[in-house]
Amino acid sequence: METTDATRPLTGLLTTWGVTRLALLLCVFKVFLFPGPDVTVDVSVIYQGWYDVLRTGAFPAADVTWQYPPAAALAILSPALLPFLDYASAFFVLAFLADLAVLMLLLNSGLRPGRSVRGAWLWAAGLPLLGPTVYSRYDVMVTAVAVAALLAGARHPRTMGALTGFAALLKVWPVLLLAGAVRKRAWGAAAVTVGALAALFALAMPGAFAFLTFQRDRGTEVESLGALALHAARQFGWRGEVLLHYGSLEFLGPYVDVVSEMSLGLTAVAFGWLLLWRLTARRLAAHTLAEAAFTAVLSFTVTSRVISPQYLIWLVGLAAVCLCFRDSRMTVPAALVLAACCVTVLEFPVFFADVVTSTPFGVTLMVLRNGLLVAATLTAAVRLWRSTAPRPAAPVPDTAPVPDTAADPVSDQAARAGEPAVSP
Repeated sequence: METTDATRPLTGLLTTWGVTRLALLLCVFKVFLFPGPDVTVDVSVIYQGWYDVLRTGAFPAADVTWQYPPAAALAILSPALLPFLDYASAFFVLAFLADLAVLMLLLNSGLRPGRSVRGAWLWAAGLPLLGPTVYSRYDVMVTAVAVAALLAGARHPRTMGALTGFAALLKVWPVLLLAGAVRKRAWGAAAVTVGALAALFALAMPGAFAFLTFQRDRGTEVESLGALALHAARQFGWRGEVLLHYGSLEFLGPYVDVVSEMSLGLTAVAFGWLLLWRLTARRLAAHTLAEAAFTAVLSFTVTSRVISPQYLIWLVGLAAVCLCFRDSRMTVPAALVLAACCVTVLEFPVFFADVVTSTPFGVTLMVLRNGLLVAATLTAAVRLWRSTAPRPAAPVPDTAPVPDTAADPVSDQAARAGEPAVSP
């Protein structure tokens, strides 16, 4: 009976993961049509187009939509591992396997003494809230590497650093996993990995770092926090427009540059806060590494000029790692991220047309989704600070207390006589 009771939560977890992932696969393979625009187009058209170029031994440097560091080529080329499937089908299967790998990593960590399976539950139940976007972007593959890096961090800093360096060359954001790393071995391994792989790509494939220019020139995407000001301005006659620009739908028109610069300023403020936290943090626990990474990526996401739906895949993965630790203080921020996932699938793809045209309903969705992310960021930052800040020293009295010997004349008299006091 005890064994059955112990395995029941695990059975429920695996059943939840299996049922929801089957639903995602049926959507991306178009057995069921998910409402809104077809999110799998990025795989069958854009990714496959890059695949054809990358196979020639060069990066698509002339394509401004290629905005990824050089190791992203490995993710785009990965469907070649399954030559018996067409490109899109192979990509969906590999994304599914990356999802499964994350679950296994979280379960392996959560079943250890002093850990929790809450993280695995968060991943199993939370990720499918984003809909078929999960398997239609390579972000789930990057998240798998990032989760492995964080879970290795406490015991194997060199492994953590190497995985972080590799993940950062897949998509830049994983470099923030080092925000809470205190061991030089992690930073050193990350630097060596990045340097070696970057040099290899630069020598082997032309155009490896063209993405830096394209990233610099991006504007304010319609789903970002800064875009809320432009959505509101539209209601009062602002004549800007939304166009496909540098691979995403961005606002173009008067004052957009100002909004973009303000977003960059907020990012600088967020990173300044992280630096201040890092310099003042003193009480670092086993879960601090994951919580610092979660908070850092939240800060980057919220203040970015672009908040694409797939960014929430990162946040769900990092929140799940935090909840693998029983003592984690990130339960509320994780719940807010899950709520943001529920709204995100509504704004993209279901009602994306309302977002693009700034209808009152579309703007309401964006206010709600971005508001939840802001709340998650601020809550995580406060909890991280409080859990790691040095505790104030206990006050020391100016003078030692004077014993009240008058209250016990029997003891006082015995002490003068050199004899022990005897209870009456």
